[in-house]
Amino acid sequence: MTRQTQATTPATSRPDYTLPASEAAFERACRVIPGGVNSPARAFGAVGGNPPFMKRAEGAYLWDIDGHQYIDYIGSWGPMILGHGNPQVLKSVSDTLYHGTSFGAPTEREAQIAELVASVVPSIEMCRFVSSGTEAAMSAVRLARGVTGRHKIVKMTGHYHGHVDSLLVQAGSAATTLGAPNSPGVTPGAVEDTLLCPYNDVESIKELFQLFPGQIAAVLLEPVAGNMGLVPPKPNYLEQLKEITEKTGTILMFDEVMTGFRLALGGAQELYGISPDLTALGKIIGGGLPAAAYGASKQVMAQVSPSGKVFQAGTLSGNPLAMAAGLETVRILKNTDPYDYLEKITGQLEEGLTRICRDQKVNARVQRVGSMITLFFNSDPIWNYEDAKRSDTALFGRFFWEMLARGVYLPCSQFEAAFVSVAHTPADISATIEAAQDALKAIFTN
Repeated sequence: MTRQTQATTPATSRPDYTLPASEAAFERACRVIPGGVNSPARAFGAVGGNPPFMKRAEGAYLWDIDGHQYIDYIGSWGPMILGHGNPQVLKSVSDTLYHGTSFGAPTEREAQIAELVASVVPSIEMCRFVSSGTEAAMSAVRLARGVTGRHKIVKMTGHYHGHVDSLLVQAGSAATTLGAPNSPGVTPGAVEDTLLCPYNDVESIKELFQLFPGQIAAVLLEPVAGNMGLVPPKPNYLEQLKEITEKTGTILMFDEVMTGFRLALGGAQELYGISPDLTALGKIIGGGLPAAAYGASKQVMAQVSPSGKVFQAGTLSGNPLAMAAGLETVRILKNTDPYDYLEKITGQLEEGLTRICRDQKVNARVQRVGSMITLFFNSDPIWNYEDAKRSDTALFGRFFWEMLARGVYLPCSQFEAAFVSVAHTPADISATIEAAQDALKAIFTN
């Protein structure tokens, strides 16, 4: 498997870490952008302080405007599975750019990438492209309701499916509850048909179907959760969901915006051998540019306008540049099959982090599926959002800044998964483990 030539790995000894240029840029941004960022995930509210502003990226590395280099474990929150600036992807985008950036008309590449997606994702025969994961989830939920003629959606507590009104809900005091709005501007009416239950709890699902017989259009979940930290499904959990939804005529919907093409070429559904009825895809499918999709069988997708009556549209859906980047990325993944390498190298990171936490008697555990990984400052297994919330977030914040100062860029929240790319080398993993060891020593000796 061919990988890009890597730049020099950052040193793990703590440098003189200051961010004057980034602080000035952040202050400027705050005057014209809410919170100084265009997505809350980029803010440092969970760890304190202000974010470094990035200047460029290559392979497994980022450089900020203050001149610091980082080993990157965010990868633009998942899309950069090949690393930043893959030459083949860049060439495809560059070649496409000279023919035009948007036409508002069909292009051949849209069909080419749809054919490729259908050939590698087990449950998909047809798909519709959109511009974001939020849009994919929103459109898929509408389709599930349109196909079944039912209104209610089951959502797992702690799972994130974009900022769709009906999916921005929080749990109440009971294990199974009706949702309450999780943001000002979301009306009670918008979430009155959204039902919540804990992830990995089959009994809660069964209870909902007893309470609302014949009313549930879809059960929606991340098959492997990444938005409360990395949380895998319990053994036989996905199989039981499949059995329940089949018996009740309910759509089983996987949000594979994170896991699609990452945990396997065919996503989590390939890894676990469970085919959902409807799938949302994003991140990797755009190769680093704004693109997402939702897909299912031909029978289900035939209900989408203009073939059917379920309306969905988008001016920039199927954008030529995004389709070029996504098509080339998925082609490379199919042709090079990097998943054994990703499993091996991320496994080395898991083993190293587990070892240093054990050696230093830190109350922590590492959870991983494929190239997605989280170090939880919590010694107990994490199976749902309530488990995750018992983690020591203050300790994570201190660890985050110690790692950043040592040239390792982690997600800025305990409740976000980290991503490893094909561009990460064994030297990067060793440097990260060494940085983590030094960071924990610094925390517990100060």
